Amino acid sequence: MKLKYLSHYPSTTQEQVRKLINTNGLKKYLLSKYPNSHSIKNDKALFNYTLEIKNEYMKKSAPLSKTLYDGKINVIHNALGTHHFISRVQGSKLKAKNEIRIASMFKNVPEDFLEMIVVHELAHFKEKEHNKAFYKLCEFMQANYHQVEFDLRVYLTHVDLHGKIAEWK
Repeated sequence: MKLKYLSHYPSTTQEQVRKLINTNGLKKYLLSKYPNSHSIKNDKALFNYTLEIKNEYMKKSAPLSKTLYDGKINVIHNALGTHHFISRVQGSKLKAKNEIRIASMFKNVPEDFLEMIVVHELAHFKEKEHNKAFYKLCEFMQANYHQVEFDLRVYLTHVDLHGKIAEWK
């Protein structure tokens, strides 16, 4: 069985996930670490949540114009979220706007997962590429970033195999 969300992890790690799949243990694993969903269900709350993280860790970066849940983002083929840098001419000035869009399926997941996606997209404000500096910034904003990213990939594997976890509503 190919684990598309975990393909870049070591084979030993993939084998552990396969064992969880074979014993129907993915859901139990995820619920034991993340028993509850977050309460950030609308775009205004998501914007405020993102702005709080940005203001705590990236005060000097470009301002955040918009953050919203986007039902058009296809997690399976595209991304968990997207960031956009939009330049517009207003009179004689060039205005830059930074927008973050997060896939709507993340309205009902643990807060750690949502935080990981927000942190990832905010890190792109300073670092455009996924390089060492980018991941160092992600870890600065969320100390357990890599573990949460792994667990989110395990969740996406669960979604592919069994659907969303009903307990996270």
